[in-house]
Amino acid sequence: MRWRNTEDSYGVVSVALHWLMGFAVVGLFGLGVYMRSLTYADAWYLPGPYIHKSAGVLLFIVLAARLAWRFVSPPPRVPLTLTPLARRSAALVHVLFYVLLFAITLSGYLISTADGRPIEVFGWFAIPATVTSIPHQADLAGSVHLILAYCVMALAAVHALAALKHQFVDRDRTLLRMLGRGGLP
Repeated sequence: MRWRNTEDSYGVVSVALHWLMGFAVVGLFGLGVYMRSLTYADAWYLPGPYIHKSAGVLLFIVLAARLAWRFVSPPPRVPLTLTPLARRSAALVHVLFYVLLFAITLSGYLISTADGRPIEVFGWFAIPATVTSIPHQADLAGSVHLILAYCVMALAAVHALAALKHQFVDRDRTLLRMLGRGGLP
């Protein structure tokens, strides 16, 4: 498999970034939902948010890299078998993913830095708190973060169902391309 995308197939970098982000988003969502049930006595009360924040910062970096990679190595063409509505829907879903994921990481940053403390990322580096003066910043950003998290998961479910439809109903190679196994027929 090639590193870069071709006109008909995804390259190894695009495939790796897609699945890395997919698993990270699902994992961060699961950890975030779990953290909401924690009390001070729980073993994950402190490490849970630390891991969630650190992984969220890394997700933002990977998201930016993935967006940049799309310009360096444009995605393959859309299968000609797709209807115009399906083409527009696929394009809209991808744009929504980028917008929602950037917004969710920004809202997470605003929650985490509302008290003026930086975000420590696994002890490797810190992201400074630059915006701390918004009234009720942590609460407002927290509400936005939660709503966006559920929106991203709903969109991911639709995305996964569409991939399965392509594989098992349409029997085209859309899912196989994102698994790194071939291009369009």
